[in-house]
Amino acid sequence: MRLNDATPSMWDRAARSNIDHDMTTEKGRQAAWQELAHVGLEAWAEPAEREAEEYQEDNVCNPEHYNTGNIECIDAIEESMSSVAFKGYLKGNCMKYLWRYDYKGKQVEDLQKAGWYLNKLTEMVTEENT
Repeated sequence: MRLNDATPSMWDRAARSNIDHDMTTEKGRQAAWQELAHVGLEAWAEPAEREAEEYQEDNVCNPEHYNTGNIECIDAIEESMSSVAFKGYLKGNCMKYLWRYDYKGKQVEDLQKAGWYLNKLTEMVTEENT
């Protein structure tokens, strides 16, 4: 299995484990991956993941088409803007998904996307106010 094949919940479980690596850096993720591979990646999979025959793409929190290259699209957008502009971007995306959720045929997914942007905005504002 390749590094990119690890699911988000596998990374979350690894981050909560005793593996002492900085998961925010590529070097830290590589080191954690080597430890995970050593003990067997399957040990880190949730039971439902072990049983699943194919990986289900997470279209809300981790869509594959936003994760090509070395940086996730949302991180590149944030780095290209001021804090005020990025908060406006997040607010606009919340409004966009709420506005159109009833018209695209994917109501729950669009509401989850609106929630994702709202959570990101909330985290940013909370961090700025502490």
